[in-house]
Amino acid sequence: MMKTNETTILITGGAGFIGSNFIPHFMNKHPNYKIINLDNLTYAGNPLHLTEVSNLSNYHFIHGDIADEQLVTDIFERYDIHGVIHFAAESHVDRSINDAKQFIHTNVMGTMVLLQIAKNNWEQKHELHNRRFHHISTDEVYGSLGKMGKFTEATPYNPRNPYSASKAGSNMLAKSFGYTYGMNVIVTSSSNNYGPKQHQEKLIPTIIRKALNGEAIPIYGDGSNIRDWIYVLDHCKALDLVYHHGQSLEKYNIGGSNEQSNIAIAQQICSILDELVPELKTEHGISRYEELITFTKDRLGHDQRYAVDDQKLRTELGWQPVEEFHTGLQKTVEWYVNQWSRTKTH
Repeated sequence: MMKTNETTILITGGAGFIGSNFIPHFMNKHPNYKIINLDNLTYAGNPLHLTEVSNLSNYHFIHGDIADEQLVTDIFERYDIHGVIHFAAESHVDRSINDAKQFIHTNVMGTMVLLQIAKNNWEQKHELHNRRFHHISTDEVYGSLGKMGKFTEATPYNPRNPYSASKAGSNMLAKSFGYTYGMNVIVTSSSNNYGPKQHQEKLIPTIIRKALNGEAIPIYGDGSNIRDWIYVLDHCKALDLVYHHGQSLEKYNIGGSNEQSNIAIAQQICSILDELVPELKTEHGISRYEELITFTKDRLGHDQRYAVDDQKLRTELGWQPVEEFHTGLQKTVEWYVNQWSRTKTH
């Protein structure tokens, strides 16, 4: 179990989607912690998503690249880092297909730099076994499923695109530092997250944005690809629990037990928008938002189905998601509608 007082945590990628939801939750649960947020503020990072904590005395933001060895070294020398929670990653599959280089730089090289410098620093302090490195990963490292079965922690990695390959590589790097040096490393792999603050390129924000603008809603192939979805705050609660109570050198899957096809997601969002903003339908010349759904050429190497078995997490640590998909999706759509409305009034 980790220390609970005067603890300094380095969180990487905290201005991204999951990180910017995690930090306020984490700081609320652990008000005595000092949080150092290292984020390079690429297109997917938004410091405005952290306004609720930005003025707190125990929150510090550092703009920089996790692969910058001198910067990361300086952070570990300036602050007494008790743990690392590593979110920072390039994460959009389409971008990785178009250009894999940045994914290797950030996801593999960046993770290696963090691991090496944390290992060196903690070793010098004789704290290597006590201080924790929590590596955040994805279910995409496992590959693709057929109609049956779920990924378990024992499922062999079988990445099928440059993004998931880079994450599989970083997972194995993290575990190797545990096995080789005795470092206190833990890895979590989650299913698809949804909720407020997600970048507009992702599926659910794209559907909402296109619908509100009266544009064609693009769905790959026939829309039958299936993902397991988890509300982002349920994921954040799981991460908090695993960081503090998970066993070193273990992997934990985090799922929502909520499989949905892409077309079903689009249809549900359109139905919510029919109720939330009916006035725009007339403006767009449609009677239902669902009329905007358009099927497009399938993505290269598009995995058919993901689903994770998270019984290990539920049984060992007593976690379970609390947000039902229909309520979580309603909250998510309302958040994006509010954001869209603000941009239209300015």
